Amino acid sequence: MNRTVLLVGVVIAAVLLGILFMGLGKNPNEIQSPLIGRVAPTFTLTEVGTGRPVDLAQLKGKPVVLNFWATWCGPCWEEHPVLVANAKQHPEVQFLGVVFQDSEEKILGFLNQRGSSYPTVVDDHGKTAIAYGVGGVPETFFLDANGRIVAKFSGPMSTDVLQENLQKVIR
Repeated sequence: MNRTVLLVGVVIAAVLLGILFMGLGKNPNEIQSPLIGRVAPTFTLTEVGTGRPVDLAQLKGKPVVLNFWATWCGPCWEEHPVLVANAKQHPEVQFLGVVFQDSEEKILGFLNQRGSSYPTVVDDHGKTAIAYGVGGVPETFFLDANGRIVAKFSGPMSTDVLQENLQKVIR
């Protein structure tokens, strides 16, 4: 009886170790999205500060960097200067911030303090984040000029990571 229990325990441990080893060497920030290769879900959201509607479909013809973030997100604070600087360096790319689970007052305070070089829209009810499968912030999607999602990055991006992903959408 003890041998059977021991054998079952060894088999279970071997299976668990095999699953752990399969994950070695993989970057947890490079989560493959089922949306990659597909046309990005469209949306029309209100721009912070102006109240102007921003329609993603109207941005076709230009690559888009779509960044989901929030003011309460520490890594978003870290990433924001990288996005602002790269948006200034790449006028051929439309950067767009999508904020959810946040108030317009806090968003405006953040942008006034930290600066911005691209539009920021509010996803009031989180429907856009759900459509994109956002699990947490920051998450960034890279769309080509045809509106197809080419890449996704989860977590705060460095300039190197952002540049690497931009090369996938700039042709």
